Amino acid sequence: MAEPNESKPVESKAAPAPADAAAKKPEAKSTSETNGSDVSVARRRLIWACIWGYLGVNLLMVLRFFFPRALFEPKTVFSIGYPSDFNIGVDTKFQKDYRIWVVRSPGRLFVIYARCTHLGCTPDWKESESKFKCPCHGSGYDSEGVNFEGPAPRPMDRAQVQIDAQGQIIVDTGKLFVKDPTVGRDEFEGEGSFLIV
Repeated sequence: MAEPNESKPVESKAAPAPADAAAKKPEAKSTSETNGSDVSVARRRLIWACIWGYLGVNLLMVLRFFFPRALFEPKTVFSIGYPSDFNIGVDTKFQKDYRIWVVRSPGRLFVIYARCTHLGCTPDWKESESKFKCPCHGSGYDSEGVNFEGPAPRPMDRAQVQIDAQGQIIVDTGKLFVKDPTVGRDEFEGEGSFLIV
């Protein structure tokens, strides 16, 4: 039999030091594992944020489809006042809102629709030159809207005008009167194309 003294391991003073080092090593390892798991969590959050963002944008696009854009155009029938409100000459105060000019000559009042017959631009009234001048390609029209220079093929159209029960002028830009000499069409003398004042 062996003696009991021989079976006991010999304790040394250096043994506790490796135990301390081993105890410190797992702490460092757990810190690096924690940093790695933090990075993984941050990556997962970023990926989920991208997925939810993508789905949210697609949902907004689908909802937007059910609310289509509408183009609100001005009314085609409107009142511009009384015949006595207009002096002889061209009145441009309705150009911005309704795209028309009111022209009063001795004994007659009519409304020109402000659209160039060349490519549809809006001409400007040049008071000093007494003419309408298109800024796009230089078409020129006299004070009655008849073309005399530039590429415009025919005079500008006139809108329908009439007097209502209260004596106000009602303009309808949905009904235009055309004068085209190349095809022999002249509606400028038709009923509704002017008012006798």
